[in-house]
Amino acid sequence: MILNFSFKLLTEGGKLLCKCSLYKTYRVASSVPVDMVWGKLINLADMSWHPLFSQTNLPKGLIPKPGLIFSVVTRLTPFPIRAFVESVRPGELLSIRLLAIPGIEQRITYQIESTLCGSYIAYSITLRGWLSPFIWWLIKPYSIKVANELVNAAAKCH
Repeated sequence: MILNFSFKLLTEGGKLLCKCSLYKTYRVASSVPVDMVWGKLINLADMSWHPLFSQTNLPKGLIPKPGLIFSVVTRLTPFPIRAFVESVRPGELLSIRLLAIPGIEQRITYQIESTLCGSYIAYSITLRGWLSPFIWWLIKPYSIKVANELVNAAAKCH
């Protein structure tokens, strides 16, 4: 588990600005093959395994590609949040940016590596903006579970 938090107070043109950023990575080793984990991850229409996201507006079978814009409903709020896929490396990396409200920018990155006896999953969260400490306080209990729940969901399909 890696945590990096920075907080800066700046003055620009007589105004006091606050810049906050947080970067957190969770890592899990699994006996589930990379293909199974990747298949579960890229099925963005079925987010039932995710502890924070409850549903998306994507059709089943759609494979995420960079630039794909979609809506996500979280378990914390009833209104949808805009999201878009930043980058995809099949079988290795999926990066998604969430655009919830002004004052916060959230990037989620999943990295999967093949190991001798399964796979290694890294789930990273980057929060930027003056609301990042508050948002982190809200989502931290859910974020801790994401990588494990992905592995568990992929194992059930295996």
